[in-house]
Amino acid sequence: MGFAQSLYFTGAEVGLSLSGLVLLLVTAWTSHKAARAITVLAVAALFGAAIFTGVALWETSPVADAFGGLYRVDAFGSFAKVLIYLATIACLIVTPRFFAERGAYRGEYPVLMLFSAVGAGMMVSATDLMTLYIGLEMSSLSSYIFASFLKGDWRSNEAGLKYFILGALASGIILYGMSLVYGFAGTTNYAGIRVAFEASFPTGALFGMVFVLAGLAFKIAAVPFHMWTPDVYEGAPTPVTAFFASAPKVAAVGMLMRIAFGPFGGEAEAWRQIVIFASLASIVVGALGAIGQQNLKRLLAYSSINNIGFLLIGLAAATPAGAAGVAIYLAIYVPMTLGSFVALLMLRDREGRPLETFADISGLATTRPALAWCLMLLMFSLAGIPPLFGFWAKFVVFQAAVEADLVALAAIGIAASVIGAFYYIKFIKTMFFDDSARAPEERSPAGHWAVLALCVLAISPLAYLATPWLGAVADRAAASLFLFS
Repeated sequence: MGFAQSLYFTGAEVGLSLSGLVLLLVTAWTSHKAARAITVLAVAALFGAAIFTGVALWETSPVADAFGGLYRVDAFGSFAKVLIYLATIACLIVTPRFFAERGAYRGEYPVLMLFSAVGAGMMVSATDLMTLYIGLEMSSLSSYIFASFLKGDWRSNEAGLKYFILGALASGIILYGMSLVYGFAGTTNYAGIRVAFEASFPTGALFGMVFVLAGLAFKIAAVPFHMWTPDVYEGAPTPVTAFFASAPKVAAVGMLMRIAFGPFGGEAEAWRQIVIFASLASIVVGALGAIGQQNLKRLLAYSSINNIGFLLIGLAAATPAGAAGVAIYLAIYVPMTLGSFVALLMLRDREGRPLETFADISGLATTRPALAWCLMLLMFSLAGIPPLFGFWAKFVVFQAAVEADLVALAAIGIAASVIGAFYYIKFIKTMFFDDSARAPEERSPAGHWAVLALCVLAISPLAYLATPWLGAVADRAAASLFLFS
């Protein structure tokens, strides 16, 4: 494949990189007053990348390699990147007011968002360990800055420091695992690693695989590598937390799926036990850990851990149906979690201070009924209660597990989901049945309402009309993971 064709296949990443560099120069030459204009331009660039990638999702051949096998264009990568770009757009739309009121909004923020999206796109399309690591670090370095973006807030500084230290540890674990894999396979290319391991899979290679999967488990906040999540989610600025819970999560899960079904696909029996343990532990810890939480962002952090457990059930199936189930779950999880955090952004008192605890939102249904009803629908969807679309997300991964003869795993997951429903219902009890404690602000920006309305619509019963289309796209994306060259 020629260099020009490789550039075309990576057009979304190239376009976002050039946009980021140009906007970075604009940021350096203008004052902070241009931050909102830079945000609009960044959103436009992301929309362009999403459209380009969405078209490629249908028009390109099932698998096309670029740059000598370092990067793969396929339906799965395009599917994941569309979710990443749309989630990043939503986060940029709801961000400016939060930082502008604190005098901390700068043009560097949307620029870093663009570079983070580039890194995330590289992660889900990488077919070489070197490409994977470059994309991972490009996305992670931006995230460390986001977590500590409020320089005058000690909680933000603490969150950034914790995230940086533990993120560096995870990167070291991944690198060590990669070195072992390279040592025993003799190559960093996914296809070459798979061929080498199908011929011989020594104990040292198993250790390398375990280290790589352990490092990736940190990136997706799976138990027992979840310890950073509640503290970082609580301490980071709320728009940043919304971003952490959506776009990078999609990229990390996509990266994990590609490496599990690609270079380690022939050794599914070796890594399935690890995934099953991480899945069940994440479901249980996420459900039980959230029960005693009073801070809303910490509770949603445990909810994120819980949802990762359900995602891993589809991965544990190690079948095209399981991969399609994970893709569908991601497509539904993104609007659920984005809508939840956007609602938290809109929860402020009349002095502009955030409402962060259950006590703060008591009686919300009487003071801001529209917001309370939206939040209720999002919580019921996260709990997997029909007829909301979150039920379908859990159903498809459980179905894939049963078809793969993992009946016990599906049964335990279903039982644990009942436990998790408790703390979601606590939202409804507090908002609708408790007396009002603090008077919330009466209005929120139109951009916040637009994002929240789209998220609620995406998880409403009307979304079931899209199940044939979503199922077809997810099946096509999953099938491309099982095509090797």
